[in-house]
Amino acid sequence: MVETERQRIVIVGAGLAGALLACMLGEAGYSVGVYERRPDPRARGLTGGRSINLALSVRGIHALQRAGLAEAVLNDAIPMRGRMIHSPAGRLTFQPYSKNPNDAINSVSRGGLNVTLLDGARKHPNVRYHFEHRCIDVDIDKPSVTLLNTADNETTRVDADVVIGCDGAFSAVRARMQLVDQFDYSQTYLGHGYKELTVPPTRGGDFAMEPHALHIWPRGGSMMIALPNRDRSFTCTLFWPFVGPGSFKAVKSEDEIQRFFQANFRDAVELMPSLAEDYRRNPTSSLVTVRCSPWFYEDKVVLVGDAAHAVVPFYGQGMNAAFEDCVALVECLEQSKSDRHVAFERYFRGRKVNADAIADLAIGNFIEMRDRVASPAFRLRKRAEGMLHRLCGRWYTPLYNMVTFSRIPYAQARRKAARQNQILAVIGWTVAVATLMVILGLLWGLDMR
Repeated sequence: MVETERQRIVIVGAGLAGALLACMLGEAGYSVGVYERRPDPRARGLTGGRSINLALSVRGIHALQRAGLAEAVLNDAIPMRGRMIHSPAGRLTFQPYSKNPNDAINSVSRGGLNVTLLDGARKHPNVRYHFEHRCIDVDIDKPSVTLLNTADNETTRVDADVVIGCDGAFSAVRARMQLVDQFDYSQTYLGHGYKELTVPPTRGGDFAMEPHALHIWPRGGSMMIALPNRDRSFTCTLFWPFVGPGSFKAVKSEDEIQRFFQANFRDAVELMPSLAEDYRRNPTSSLVTVRCSPWFYEDKVVLVGDAAHAVVPFYGQGMNAAFEDCVALVECLEQSKSDRHVAFERYFRGRKVNADAIADLAIGNFIEMRDRVASPAFRLRKRAEGMLHRLCGRWYTPLYNMVTFSRIPYAQARRKAARQNQILAVIGWTVAVATLMVILGLLWGLDMR
């Protein structure tokens, strides 16, 4: 059976970006219908601390402030003020993120944040959620979406003025747009995947490790990280190659798991009583970067978040970038109310270059976290960056700080960091040459004697 409904704006996907955008568009007075293939997480309840955590920073906080939800989210977040590096021997090294002790990234539960965003729309009677509705077709010219209600297998077609795809890296809305002439699309997988593990609270109910840090076990070619949860557990994530020595394919049996972790993550093993069980039970997932262009079709369809630009998680900016998309799209609609096509094009032109920049930076940061953070040279460079930032803060800001603790556009931050590095290289060579000249002058003076 096909039942026809009508909404002014249809959002496909009620994940983080879709739920936030619904709040913002509801506040702006639009009639919004949100359709999500999964069940309502508020009805199922949440399992505290068991879903992968996210790193909320300045860009995401600004978007939540626009929706009036920042305080509620931050009240349930755990600030992390730096990286805690775990050596193979178990030695700990803390690397602060910033000269400012108040600068922190915030560990938030994906599930808890999603519920807060969904609840945020309750004050807007013009926003309606429809769960267990899977998008099976999109007519981008009408526009309309056809949805399968997975609870009763009934089909519904929903006509709209605008369809917004917020349905993730494997977006059904984008898949339909890919059939349009001159639509560019690419996806690139890392040779690494990820698997989640857990460090539970201690017997006394406390955190087993320092809670105000992002814990990293860099092992050159692979790594493990851990983020704190409100229930005083940690969500650990392995980033390992799929194949080869020390890979997901090579480490399978309980004996292999225990031996490999004892050799590479010795200080973590004693904190993970269900290590082998969690490792075997939890799935191994892939890491993909998605790029496409354009993000819109006429004045009828537009993409937001991972549907437009999925990135790997190593800069902690996937959610923050998606939330920036929401702010940018709403602002463009406000500025061009009479012409949605102009609004969508302005949104795309403004965001595309920055989405590409953070995609590149995220891959680069994976290499840094995996291979470099434990090296003396890296620590020396970070100390030098921190000193320059303290002494010359108006002139020099580390790239990480610009990306994480400011709202400087990603592409602009990358360009500024490149200029800073060029200037530092010139200064370094100048100092080296001057020092060499002084030494040669002293030696010449000694010879003349």
